[in-house]
Amino acid sequence: MNGVIILNKPANITSRDVINQLTKILNTKKIGHTGTLDPIATGVLVICIGKYTKLCEVLTSTYKEYIATIKLGLKTDTLDITGNILNKEEIPNLSEIQIINVLESFLGKSIQTTPIYSAVKINGKKLYEYAREGKEIELPKREIDIQKIELLSYKNNEITFKTTVSKGTYIRALIDDICTKLNVIGTMSSLIRTKQGNFSLENAYTIEEIAKKNYHLLTLEEVLNDYEKINIDDNLFEKVKNGAIITRTFKEEKACLVYKNKIIAIYQVYSKDKKKAKPYKMFIE
Repeated sequence: MNGVIILNKPANITSRDVINQLTKILNTKKIGHTGTLDPIATGVLVICIGKYTKLCEVLTSTYKEYIATIKLGLKTDTLDITGNILNKEEIPNLSEIQIINVLESFLGKSIQTTPIYSAVKINGKKLYEYAREGKEIELPKREIDIQKIELLSYKNNEITFKTTVSKGTYIRALIDDICTKLNVIGTMSSLIRTKQGNFSLENAYTIEEIAKKNYHLLTLEEVLNDYEKINIDDNLFEKVKNGAIITRTFKEEKACLVYKNKIIAIYQVYSKDKKKAKPYKMFIE
């Protein structure tokens, strides 16, 4: 089986748990996802199967849209509602304008500190393992890009907002930074991934639906429909199937090479010579 399934992840299980279940349901071990969701989170989890697992790196790099809720007056060690409570405080009066201004201050690129409760590895060990052992470690920082952010509601001491963010953005960490700017404490109480690239929650299937074979398996052409397409002839096909560096004929950083109406490879700009292109992902049988 080769293809991509858009899954609606349920709450209270890990992304790895999802893969383990699908391995049994679809009877295949060659399966992966394209962006971990916390156990508390629900929503879009893009599943790659068979030779399409080569797409995991491609699809992980796309922007993602989330709807998140902050519970004010509470701080936990994991930065979400499932963690151990570290502190409770009275909630100061906040106006919607004040919240909107703080949210919008995060638009664009910035540096984010990775949460200690995460699967990022330092010296071969996951950060959450250091946390559980009570060991202190310098947390890595990375550049993130927040494309959109908007307030959806503020009521009952909870802030709900929608945001579109780059790969590697931790919404829990973003919430912690938002609360710091608002001069309050808060923790993430819910998170829904509503979009990843062109894939949306409206087109996602539950694990139960997949088990009943009620799902659509996306083809390579459907998944990569946004990429520039370059049709190649027999002569060029012979070179491409052997992984040759070829003359670049596309405008963007990457493009799909098409032979007899099928995508056979993604090529990217060759760093040593911008007029040439080299293989990025190959899909030739």
